[in-house]
Amino acid sequence: MAKLVKNNTIKLKFDSVKNFAPAPESKKAAKIDPQYDLFINGKFERPMSKKYFSTINPATEEKLSMIAEANTADVNKAVKAARTAYDKTWKKMPTAERAKYIYRIARMIQERAREFAIIETLDGGKPIRESRDFDVPTAANHFFYYAGWADKLEYAFPNRKTTPLGVAGQIIPWNFPLLMAAWKIAPALACGNTVVLKPAENTSLTALKLAEIIQEADVPPGVVNIITGAGVTGAAIVNHADINKIAFTGSTDVGKIIQRAIAGTNKKATLELGGKAANIIFEDAPLDQAVEGVINGIFFNQGHVCCAGSRLYVQESVFNEVVRKLKDRLETLIVGDPMDKNTDIGAINSKAQLDIINKYIKIGLQEGAEMYQSSCAMPKKGFYCRPTLFTNVAQSNRIAQEEIFGPVLAIQSFRTDDEVIEKANNTAYGLSAGVWSDKGSKIFNLTSKLRAGVIWANTFNKFDPTSPFGGYKESGYGREGGLHGLSAYINLV
Repeated sequence: MAKLVKNNTIKLKFDSVKNFAPAPESKKAAKIDPQYDLFINGKFERPMSKKYFSTINPATEEKLSMIAEANTADVNKAVKAARTAYDKTWKKMPTAERAKYIYRIARMIQERAREFAIIETLDGGKPIRESRDFDVPTAANHFFYYAGWADKLEYAFPNRKTTPLGVAGQIIPWNFPLLMAAWKIAPALACGNTVVLKPAENTSLTALKLAEIIQEADVPPGVVNIITGAGVTGAAIVNHADINKIAFTGSTDVGKIIQRAIAGTNKKATLELGGKAANIIFEDAPLDQAVEGVINGIFFNQGHVCCAGSRLYVQESVFNEVVRKLKDRLETLIVGDPMDKNTDIGAINSKAQLDIINKYIKIGLQEGAEMYQSSCAMPKKGFYCRPTLFTNVAQSNRIAQEEIFGPVLAIQSFRTDDEVIEKANNTAYGLSAGVWSDKGSKIFNLTSKLRAGVIWANTFNKFDPTSPFGGYKESGYGREGGLHGLSAYINLV
């Protein structure tokens, strides 16, 4: 609340977390079935493996549903359905008709936006505010955007003839289940391809809800097939002889396995892999805005973003001020129930991921870095991690070089432009970066020298379906989103 002080200025006094009344989102708007089958050829079918696995709420550790586990026979069935739909229906359909189906999917996501947001939060652990305000609207926007391109490919690639690739095998991660599905499915359909998509085994629910929408939208059977399972299921998709394109978002290690698997084949691929993004704050930057951008870039999403700004470089003259502001801001963050609209930082997606984060926190301490953690109250049940800062970090420290995928920030100082460029580029990754400065010339200088696929200026983690996204080095290759996202799903003659 605000308190008037003697000099007639307003001083903000933050209430402690305990004074915030709970504001939970109701679960009643979302329907989660006790069991989900595979979506193949336009209908839900029991897996030939006859196996199911549980998916849990990471905030409470309660089981949400049982998910079908697809084996190689199920993958074969899904690919066959996709191939038949491609040959007999989808590639022959007038492009304007294809656009109508994609547009219909977008509209139906909007109509069920609240349900999708609730399920995304229950299944993945991210705060309801993020699911509601970013994930679901942006997923719908991707379908809208590519629906617009479906009958205009001759304008996208003037003086060139475009033909679809065929059947696309798509594998998505657990951090943005619905949005990643939209990133993959929408451009593939717009270009005339059919799809076999596998969501992450621990966040399959919104992809299966998307399958319900695809069914209700009367998309021709087999055009989109959504099958669930773990790594074995994904490997069966990658290695299937009748798949023409692999689109994968996930870890760099798995990306390398996929590269080796498709080497020597005619399969095309786009790989969006790990990251260790550098967020760079110059002394002339709007510091309060920059601090908020850092918080948004690494903590509001629990660090569960491949492009998270997990490395922070601050110019020496303002280093102490920025670190103080960051520590003060961390104390205001609420860690807790992701379904509560007050929550800033939700649950870590799984116990396995929480164990990895805690391992890196111990490594940071062992390497001699100085740790600061928020003193916020922590839930007694579920998978949670305090927002964590490390200072006195060396460039060679593992917490400054390796992807942690959690709310852990490694902070270093710099003096000159050349120094910070060298430090920022000194990593195996090259997915994204951020630059905070009042001088446009300085920003343009860095954007031309930073080896990152996406560079934000005086903001961070902003996405738009019209903009391409992808990285360099071990962050993968190829681009998704925008016009570039179309080229990954066509042959050009």
